[in-house]
Amino acid sequence: MKQTALSFLSAILLSAAASYASDEKLVTCSSAIKLTHIESGSKYYLLSDDRQLQSGSGQQLVTAVENNRTPDGLWQIREAHDSPVCDAGTPIRCGDVIRLMHVGTGRNLHTHGIKSPLSNQHEVTGFGSGQGEGDSGDNWTVVCESGGDFCKGERNLGGGQP
Repeated sequence: MKQTALSFLSAILLSAAASYASDEKLVTCSSAIKLTHIESGSKYYLLSDDRQLQSGSGQQLVTAVENNRTPDGLWQIREAHDSPVCDAGTPIRCGDVIRLMHVGTGRNLHTHGIKSPLSNQHEVTGFGSGQGEGDSGDNWTVVCESGGDFCKGERNLGGGQP
């Protein structure tokens, strides 16, 4: 199993577009969410587009910006790589392993052993065929720091490689 040293993704906030169930704002399969950096006071949002890194893996660029209105910051929650399809509307549980597919490009949020040229930590990229296909480096574990059984919108969460 991989270990992660991703400070950006060690503390994320899932927000926006959460489905409602029993009067609770639950994050569900197929929800479109934004990821924000809690350690910066939620000032930065994770985004991507069709640009490729010019070093490291050469995969799709993933970066953080202050603009929270860009559609380039939407990520869709999908089932983990090589897992059964997660039906739309199924609530995400704390501890679930998921993929985050970039809505604009169809590539998955991905990490691997290549170091980032800027942070010297694991590089985080967009990876896959453009239709959500990829590999186990696309899997992320949902950690609910506030406790509870289900992932809820507007709640602080941690994330990392399983």
